[in-house]
Amino acid sequence: MNILVIEDELKTARALIKLIAAVRPESKIDGPMQRVSSAVDYLASHPSPDLIFMDIQLADGLSFEIFEKARVEAPVVFCTAFDEYALQAFKANGVDYILKPFSEDAINTAFAKLEKIGNAIGKNAVPASLIAQLLQVNQSKAEKQSFLVFKSGSYKTVPVSDIAYFFVRNEQTTLVTIEGEIFGIDQSLEETANQLSGKGFFKLNRQYLIAFKAIKEVEHYFARKLLVKLTVQTEEKLLVGKDKTTAFLQWLAER
Repeated sequence: MNILVIEDELKTARALIKLIAAVRPESKIDGPMQRVSSAVDYLASHPSPDLIFMDIQLADGLSFEIFEKARVEAPVVFCTAFDEYALQAFKANGVDYILKPFSEDAINTAFAKLEKIGNAIGKNAVPASLIAQLLQVNQSKAEKQSFLVFKSGSYKTVPVSDIAYFFVRNEQTTLVTIEGEIFGIDQSLEETANQLSGKGFFKLNRQYLIAFKAIKEVEHYFARKLLVKLTVQTEEKLLVGKDKTTAFLQWLAER
């Protein structure tokens, strides 16, 4: 199997390549490609690999740009320190989404998923177009249109379009509507984020998942952070760390 690694941090890339080699020692591994531009050049001048391990935040932009500039025929295992790109990743040939730091179990699981898809189709190689179709079906099922909540002795549904943000306190996930109504929900913030459109919501940190439509303004803050103000009051300041500012601003620009 020919594998391409796209990762801008050399130390992380070496660790990932070492894990892949341990799990699939017969594989030929190329890379790491550290930039969107170098990955595009590689894909244009080499035969398509059988599998790509791809970081999302590269030295010169998000790796999703690669799909706009090059023909990517191979299935992709996305590797990142952030989980807010999961839905977008599964629309871009993604067969798995691994959060850093990597483990041998996570790499094994990624290969197992790829092989399961291949066995189901009855071929050793899985056409990227078919993977995209399968994942698109799963994606459409995953995106929720409303949340069932319970309050004051009765159930009601809250449309996603009415939600301003979600937050976590004492391991309890809570949703807040545009009108300021508050409801507890019985699932984690990460699970909630995976059920919502990446265009409509952004996970600022481990505590807050906000809706684009609820953003009032964004200001520069100390230490290269951003301060986000919503149309609905929050219990604390919503800050975007400097490691996420580029992704957050790009998310805003793409609306």
